[in-house]
Amino acid sequence: MRLEQKAAQLLASKKKTVSLAESCTGGLLSHRLTNVPGSSNYLKLAVVAYSNEAKEKTLKISPPLMKKHGAVSGAVATAMAKGVREILKTDFGVSITGIAGPTGGTLQKPTGLTFIAVATELETLCLECRFQGTRAGIKSQAANQALRLLIEFLT
Repeated sequence: MRLEQKAAQLLASKKKTVSLAESCTGGLLSHRLTNVPGSSNYLKLAVVAYSNEAKEKTLKISPPLMKKHGAVSGAVATAMAKGVREILKTDFGVSITGIAGPTGGTLQKPTGLTFIAVATELETLCLECRFQGTRAGIKSQAANQALRLLIEFLT
């Protein structure tokens, strides 16, 4: 069973809802979840907040937080997951922010560095991942890891 099918099955059977905030994956996670029939029962919102301005205005990420940590950080991924969950009060908020490459990486934040967070009303977990490969490969790996983390929260 594919990861998105497993996540969909768990969300539906537990009657849980999810909102997504994606940056470097450009909507790939929401694309994969909406490929599963019945996704409107659990997927309530999907935002591609690619720019810092979009993160600040749509997800209410504070400019000082962005300035201090940068858009690609655990702090911002955590705030994105909490922010997107809060908009429609879904059970889960999932976020992905990272550097998919091939350019944009630095010594401190190399290409492939990705932060993935899942937030509930009571807790938030954020993973730091370092993926390798092409831009498409990094995006795919990030979406896979986000699905795995959501599944972990659901089981």
